[in-house]
Amino acid sequence: MYAAVRRYEGVTDPAEAGRIVDEGFVPIMRQVPGFVAYFWVDAGGGVMVSTSVFRDRAGADQSVERAALFVRDNLARFLPNPPQVTAGKVVASA
Repeated sequence: MYAAVRRYEGVTDPAEAGRIVDEGFVPIMRQVPGFVAYFWVDAGGGVMVSTSVFRDRAGADQSVERAALFVRDNLARFLPNPPQVTAGKVVASA
């Protein structure tokens, strides 16, 4: 399995961003081949973190690309700063 984690800082409206992600982005993630799970977390203090988990690296890479496009087209007003992106092979899970 592979995971991609994106950390967004300076989020101006976490509730609205969460609604848009739930209604618009989650269905997109489910369509990526190898999809396992997706999480959108409100960490507080204007920080939100997304985690995408896929069976292979291609899916994780595709999720990063799709996230960038979705943010640009739908969330730019709520997520003013580019995310910190970390991706790699899952080496332990429960």
